[in-house]
Amino acid sequence: MSRAKSLILGIVVGGAVSATVALLTTPSSGKEIRNRVKDQSIDLKELLYHLKEDGLRLKDQITETSKESAVLIKDLTQDIKQSVEDWKHTIEPHQESIHEYLEQIESSLKDLEEKVNTSK
Repeated sequence: MSRAKSLILGIVVGGAVSATVALLTTPSSGKEIRNRVKDQSIDLKELLYHLKEDGLRLKDQITETSKESAVLIKDLTQDIKQSVEDWKHTIEPHQESIHEYLEQIESSLKDLEEKVNTSK
């Protein structure tokens, strides 16, 4: 936020300095200069007002986006947890059949090993 303040301060100071230099270097009457200063100060106030309004709208938009993001992340987390639970329930019956199949293979290898040892 300090960068935004620095930018706004730079715009204000730069505008004031450039307006002063322009007024002092142009040959005009005092009345004309006062009118220009008045017009430029009104323009500067309007610019600052619009910058402030834009900044507040941006702040509100960022706040709203942050809230929406938090809700979306929470929903996504819930969906992922549910998907993992569903996957666990889907894979569980297959896990038992794979384990049984591995036990059968192990038993067959032991039988084969015994036959080979007996035939020697």
